[in-house]
Amino acid sequence: MLRAKILFVGPSEAGKSVLANFVSESAEGAGGYVPTQGLRILELETPELGAGGGKGAGCRLELWDCGGDPKFESCWPALMKDAHGVVIVFNPDLRSHLKEIETWYSCFVQQQQLLDSQCLLVAHHKPGSAVESEGPALAAPLNKLKLIQSSLEEDPEDVRMEFMKYFKSIVNLLNESRDREEMSIIT
Repeated sequence: MLRAKILFVGPSEAGKSVLANFVSESAEGAGGYVPTQGLRILELETPELGAGGGKGAGCRLELWDCGGDPKFESCWPALMKDAHGVVIVFNPDLRSHLKEIETWYSCFVQQQQLLDSQCLLVAHHKPGSAVESEGPALAAPLNKLKLIQSSLEEDPEDVRMEFMKYFKSIVNLLNESRDREEMSIIT
């Protein structure tokens, strides 16, 4: 079974744990806000994602829900090791988050030499906040990333579908990489 490690990162109180729980269908942490202390790892098995090209019997996604408090910055290098994708979650209603996500992108995507296609930007709207049809104005290079508007109150299935499309793209990259590696061994 193919395995993919996806990091959920971003500022504190952005909604990373809520989204990781939703996508993995975990009821863990339901209730009021409790900041993630360091890291939580959730697993999601997706038989439909690993079947590309008839190889494998599905995919096991490890969703690494990383605490957003800067006091955990010393742990970041260990979290980043062998990551296949990065989901940057922010609250578009908080101006400070728009600036902070530039740092998260720099550390977790650019410095790790991941492709922009391996990154998903999520503007997560808390219950009761209005979802704007246009996304927030983002500085370069963030404005080149895939951005989804997330409101679990208004359109939970659309959010789930967007995550599954993103996960599928990561699995396709892994399959392509594995195929290239196999071909290099054969030739």
